[in-house]
Amino acid sequence: MRTQLFLASGLYGAATLAAALDADCFAPADRRLLLVSNNAANPETSPPLDEMPGFERLRGRFDQVLSWNAAIHPLHPAGWSPRADDVPLWERYLRTRWELGDTLEDEVELVVESIQVDPALALARLFPDAPVDVYADGLMSYGPTRNKLDPLVGTRVRRLLYVELVPGLTPMLLSEFGVPAEVVPPDALTAVLSEVAEDAPAAVTGLPEGGAVLLGQYLSALDILTIEEEERLQVRMLRGAARHGHRHVVFKPHPVAPARFSRALEKEAGELGVELTVLRSPVLAEVLYERVRPELVVGCFSTALLTARAFHGLRSARTGTGLLLERVTPYENSNRIPVTLVDALLPDVETAAEGEVPGGAW
Repeated sequence: MRTQLFLASGLYGAATLAAALDADCFAPADRRLLLVSNNAANPETSPPLDEMPGFERLRGRFDQVLSWNAAIHPLHPAGWSPRADDVPLWERYLRTRWELGDTLEDEVELVVESIQVDPALALARLFPDAPVDVYADGLMSYGPTRNKLDPLVGTRVRRLLYVELVPGLTPMLLSEFGVPAEVVPPDALTAVLSEVAEDAPAAVTGLPEGGAVLLGQYLSALDILTIEEEERLQVRMLRGAARHGHRHVVFKPHPVAPARFSRALEKEAGELGVELTVLRSPVLAEVLYERVRPELVVGCFSTALLTARAFHGLRSARTGTGLLLERVTPYENSNRIPVTLVDALLPDVETAAEGEVPGGAW
């Protein structure tokens, strides 16, 4: 029996996997299992991806949906990896728990994201004989592998499946192991995201079309900016949108960002005469794009800035990338490549003249 085990921690990652399956990027298998990992600092208070609006549209691609958090409870997915001596015991436990079989004919294939960190790295170590495919849906795939990867893991990676956000640019992730990169067909991904958007919550479907969308990232949690600096950065986003004539603005905060960010924006919106909606529902930015069709998307270096342009043909602009390029430390910080790409490819919303924020695909 051949089982393909797909690990995902976010709805966009699960949508990427669904698109790859729809495009026949994977060989046939007897079972396809989706392993959901909730990597939030407090998983008990944050919904996992399989409880988010739109996931039911993806569930049918998999034979079963499993919880990584439940399998290793009370350990945290982002902070636990097995000791070398315990690997055989853990593998036997997981094979039994998930009915994977334990004979030579019972093959397991892994499809994971962010192989250089847990929980993907932990899973790869727990199945030491399993071949590995890595998928990447963000801008970090264009930079080098951020941590030195154990050759016993890296040499098992067969390919890198990635979302082509910058046409013509080849990802560097895992290039030290000679891993070939393969594009997830964009048409398949946009079709899947359109499916997910069909189940958008009322907080999204009730929004007016057009206007501007601001993307929050909670950079202070990464120790790149202070909370006060990030607060000011988001106010600059709002001012930039208002400067381009937008009077209806939707702010999509990071799911765990403090409420003070929203309060600062609401105060500034009142002074600018802008109608601001703070979207508190856990929803993909791409779902917003499908349902609202904003005229402008503004952010710092979120991957969603480039998905807006590449897959939805929307106008996108950046704010604050110059400051971040000075702040990301050490120099090898894995956020440096995403910041650099956004800085190079998108106009600054604060300095671009009206009409100078291009739209359409690259």
